[in-house]
Amino acid sequence: MTMVYEDLAVALFRILETGDSELAAQVVAPDNHNREAAVAPAACSIPGPAGTLASGAWLRSAFSDLRFPVLGVARNDHQVWLRLRMRGRHTGPFVRFRDGALDQAVPSTGRDVDFEQVHLLDIREGQVVRHEALRDDLTMLGQLGVFPPTPAVALRMAAWKVSGRAARAADRVTALAAEAAGLAPAHRTAAHRRA
Repeated sequence: MTMVYEDLAVALFRILETGDSELAAQVVAPDNHNREAAVAPAACSIPGPAGTLASGAWLRSAFSDLRFPVLGVARNDHQVWLRLRMRGRHTGPFVRFRDGALDQAVPSTGRDVDFEQVHLLDIREGQVVRHEALRDDLTMLGQLGVFPPTPAVALRMAAWKVSGRAARAADRVTALAAEAAGLAPAHRTAAHRRA
């Protein structure tokens, strides 16, 4: 069954919310490239459905009740633009990476996030082949108390880094993303060493 472009775009975010591997195989092309995986665990950069499933696992590990309500959709012959919100509750560490290594781990705050994003999807032969986004990450970090840092969150983040909890959180989310991508344990370890 071929979906119309707008349905494909909405389905991509349903995969992130749920981890539905059957839907991922239907919606995401094997050579899909996710430009937004730069701050995520290495498995999120894998082309195709595996990388999309890894990205969803990474986000769901930090945000429970993750939702992406769509505010608007536009399209041309081979692209779809979505304006949406990312909503959820920060109930697990939010780990960000830079150049494959731990950059920042924000311990769970229990706070709600609700911020806007615009996503551009390239479509080919009924599947998503490329994804990039313009996200309001400053608003999200502000909602988490990270930017500007509240004293309580800054102290917790520093304690997490010094105690090694940030590194352990990075290891855990890296393993979760790799598992969602279908990587064998030996591959997860090798991918983590490169990170």
